[in-house]
Amino acid sequence: MSKVTTELRGGCHCGAIRYRARHERDSEEKLVAHACNCSMCEKVGFLHVIIPAENFELESGEKDLHCYTFNTGVAKHLFCRHCGVKSFYVPRSNPDGYSLNARCFDERPRDLEVKPFDGQNWEQNAAELAHLSK
Repeated sequence: MSKVTTELRGGCHCGAIRYRARHERDSEEKLVAHACNCSMCEKVGFLHVIIPAENFELESGEKDLHCYTFNTGVAKHLFCRHCGVKSFYVPRSNPDGYSLNARCFDERPRDLEVKPFDGQNWEQNAAELAHLSK
């Protein structure tokens, strides 16, 4: 089975935060973004593309990031302190990786498939995402 690597570039609305990342998958698979219905994601419209930390590079804006945590404190919600956009963060489901907001990509990949994720029942469903940052 062959692998496909997609380069993803994105950032916040004002341009202070810029990143590039690589998403690797089997050639038969589509690039999947999860639409979570938890209290946070539902309000901000986050579409999760989860990648391993080593496939992520923050190109600019480290000093412009503000971190918000709640509940267990594991997730690190990173927002641009200027425009307020959360283009990526460290998710509770994958603390060894990053979740990229597909809505913040410079270009939306043609093979992007959006799938629902039941984050309202997070404890029962989180294991479905654990492999994505490996």
